[in-house]
Amino acid sequence: MVPHSEDVRRYLMQTQELFGEELYLNLQIQHPDSSGEFGADFNSFEQEICNCKNCPLSRSRTKFVFGVGDPNASLLLVGEAPGAEEDRLGEPFVGRAGKLLDKILTAIGRNRQKDVYICNVLKCRPPNNRDPLRAEVEECEPYLLHQIRLIKPKLIVALGRVAGQTLLNVDKSLKSLRNTFHDYHGTPLMVTYHPAALLRNQDLKRPTWEDFKTIKEFLEQSR
Repeated sequence: MVPHSEDVRRYLMQTQELFGEELYLNLQIQHPDSSGEFGADFNSFEQEICNCKNCPLSRSRTKFVFGVGDPNASLLLVGEAPGAEEDRLGEPFVGRAGKLLDKILTAIGRNRQKDVYICNVLKCRPPNNRDPLRAEVEECEPYLLHQIRLIKPKLIVALGRVAGQTLLNVDKSLKSLRNTFHDYHGTPLMVTYHPAALLRNQDLKRPTWEDFKTIKEFLEQSR
């Protein structure tokens, strides 16, 4: 992905806010599809990247949020980035939205330790929970891709519009992205509502439940 000029401007403004006039550069370029450059198991991989300083978000984070769950899961859930509680605790999808997600997973016979892995596109929290910048995604997406290689999920589910748009590199509404099996580097991907959206709008619970019934049926047929 080629960074948009507006993304570059925002990235440089954030860098200036964090570091002053000193420009922070990462000259080591990683290709998102490269393999064999990271640890061959989850523990070594997490230790290898948990102190990542490839972008300015490393300076503002409290904790690096690697992910949580079953490393052999058939279902991988991906959000866009950690929020305030995730940044504080170092675990994705905690707080009210996380509790709701746990209930949804229970309803399809899964939980955070049973055949599910949960992570985000970004491993560090953007300031004020703003959307990820392309420059940040460029740095962090290779980590997600390696997690996928290690987990080998049968299905990826992007939670929320931003996660779906970011992973698929499209500018489309969540409504247009739903009800379709997309492809993410060879793995089927669905897009559904973020649990936080359900807390704000109760009407979204029914379509989300329909999505998760489809998810359950797909995984059962894939055994």
